[in-house]
Amino acid sequence: MRLSRRLRHQRVDETLSPAEMSVLGTLARCGSATPSELARKEYVQPPSMTRIVAMLETKGLVRLEPHPEDRRQKVVMQTEQAESMLAASRTKRNAWLAELVVELDDEDWATLRAAAPVLEKLARL
Repeated sequence: MRLSRRLRHQRVDETLSPAEMSVLGTLARCGSATPSELARKEYVQPPSMTRIVAMLETKGLVRLEPHPEDRRQKVVMQTEQAESMLAASRTKRNAWLAELVVELDDEDWATLRAAAPVLEKLARL
């Protein structure tokens, strides 16, 4: 948990909340989605997701498009600005981690390699 918190601070745009960053990350991984789909993926209530999406839209990081099959709904899509910001944040986090891992010995690396598939599996559950 401490590593996760420290990683969250390694981002380019400090004005975004962790919830906003998480939504942008979900859009980057999963592609466009309706607000209700995003709410389910992020484990928040739909009204909360509506507020998060509105804030991201105001900041120019997402845009809303008509749903291709149901015109009553909207689809949330990340903008190029969001993609650039996420890439820059990823680069910053990777550089920060690269500074930390120089302290690891061969045994530490072997442990990390062994744990990586399990951690990946847990992240997908």
